[in-house]
Amino acid sequence: MNALLHSQSGYAPENTSLRPLRAVEYDLLAQVTRRLSSTWRNRKADHPNFVAALNDNLSLWRTMALDVSGSGNLLPAPLRAQLFYLFEFTDHHTARILKNEASVEVLVDVNMAVMRGLRGEGGAK
Repeated sequence: MNALLHSQSGYAPENTSLRPLRAVEYDLLAQVTRRLSSTWRNRKADHPNFVAALNDNLSLWRTMALDVSGSGNLLPAPLRAQLFYLFEFTDHHTARILKNEASVEVLVDVNMAVMRGLRGEGGAK
């Protein structure tokens, strides 16, 4: 997920390079996930901020999809395929949310599952 890190470098503190990459990836997902949750609760009062949070989440997933689809990615092929599928799911579900056909809860759950994996907690909840 190196592309993910590079795309978000403008938001990262200067000492990010001293932290493990998994920790930085975890923090980026956590930040986007918190924003999704908080803007969902206030979506009617501040719809533009909610849409921006959805877009940020989708952008993060798009970056991860690009990274895992690259030939230089060292993750195991099955994990790469699963992460790419999660991007496709996120893209589709985001469209449903924007049409008022779904909620963000599933996207939050997906992000949190990936965060658990980054923390080495893997497995089903």
